[in-house]
Amino acid sequence: MKKHLIYLCILTSFLSTAYAQRFGKLLKDTPGAVSYTFRNEFSKDVPGTLDKVKAMGITNIEFSNLFGKTAAELRALLDERGMRCSSLGVSFADLNDKTETVVQNAKTLGAEFVRIGSVPHKGPMDEALAKKTVEDFNRFGQKLKENGLTFCYHNHGFEFEPYEKGTYFDYIVQNTNPDAVFFEMDVVWMHLPGQNPAEMLKKYPKRFKLIHLKDLKIGVPKSTSGSTPNENCVVLGTGQINYPEILKAAKKSSIKYFYIEDENLGAMQQVPQSMAYLKSL
Repeated sequence: MKKHLIYLCILTSFLSTAYAQRFGKLLKDTPGAVSYTFRNEFSKDVPGTLDKVKAMGITNIEFSNLFGKTAAELRALLDERGMRCSSLGVSFADLNDKTETVVQNAKTLGAEFVRIGSVPHKGPMDEALAKKTVEDFNRFGQKLKENGLTFCYHNHGFEFEPYEKGTYFDYIVQNTNPDAVFFEMDVVWMHLPGQNPAEMLKKYPKRFKLIHLKDLKIGVPKSTSGSTPNENCVVLGTGQINYPEILKAAKKSSIKYFYIEDENLGAMQQVPQSMAYLKSL
């Protein structure tokens, strides 16, 4: 009997500690942030901006710009603050033409993922571009996998033009190597073209590894352009996006890192509000 009581006390203590360390009920871990959110601040003062971001409770950053630093210099600044870069965003051109440099920078930063956010295109996606995209992604994915990194593609809207019984995005997901090519869901650029982010996570639960959390001002119409004015990016929970639904679906998917991305020029003021909203869920 005494042993059972001791066991129950230990278990209760463990569960209480584990629960206390959770960020929120729907989001277990504290979300990270995308460096683009603080692009103006980082361009002026990298160390000072890192301090401000950490003060918000954010320690994980997806960098898509080194802001004049070398990867080693940026890594040192992160290490000094107990922060990290889990994902490195690069251009299609850099990943294609400067692969070894991208790999080295990602490894120096300690990143697990390398992602691109666009493919070269002059207009709407068509079948020829979709097929070339599949070839390129399979090549990128295999090369990064061989170097201990994971390739992700960040959707931007134009992939959701109709194609056959779905969209070009469906075609790309279904025809790329599921062991080497993965995706970073941008919630707004999924919602804006008329897709349901939660349903997409359910449709491809093992293909999404990263997610950008942002919200869209109420009243902004649907579009596949992949572009909207910065002021249309609002505090999470105040726009069009159903976050409880998305986070519930995300829990059953393979998403590893959640990043707040706020393109609004007032992001420094909005991000703490978005953090509070996510924590309340």
